[in-house]
Amino acid sequence: MITGLYAAVAGLFLVYLSIRVIGLRRAKKISVGPAGDPDMERAMRVQANFIEYTPIALLLLFILEQNGLPPVFVHGLGAALIISRFVHFLGFRSADAPGQFRVIGMAATFTVIALLAIIALLQFVIGA
Repeated sequence: MITGLYAAVAGLFLVYLSIRVIGLRRAKKISVGPAGDPDMERAMRVQANFIEYTPIALLLLFILEQNGLPPVFVHGLGAALIISRFVHFLGFRSADAPGQFRVIGMAATFTVIALLAIIALLQFVIGA
């Protein structure tokens, strides 16, 4: 199952983002929320943003794969998802976020999700 590869990579990336948040909490002695700290806010938002968008994309990818989408397209969309999330992360790292990478990462994420959703709708309507 191809989707498992991208889900595994996404899972490891989420663990990394979570460890970053925990590390900042410990270093800055922040128990809950961002406590007005811009670094904490950015770390929390990049993690939350990942959690907000990645699961639906992986679910759609899984459905398309199960419905017989050719492996080359499953790999292409899965790789595009992971790359878009990484680009978003890079854009969020700078203090001047939203940076250009953040915008590109979100636009690419939206594009991947939209493509996945449109293909799923087409598969349903056409019965492919």
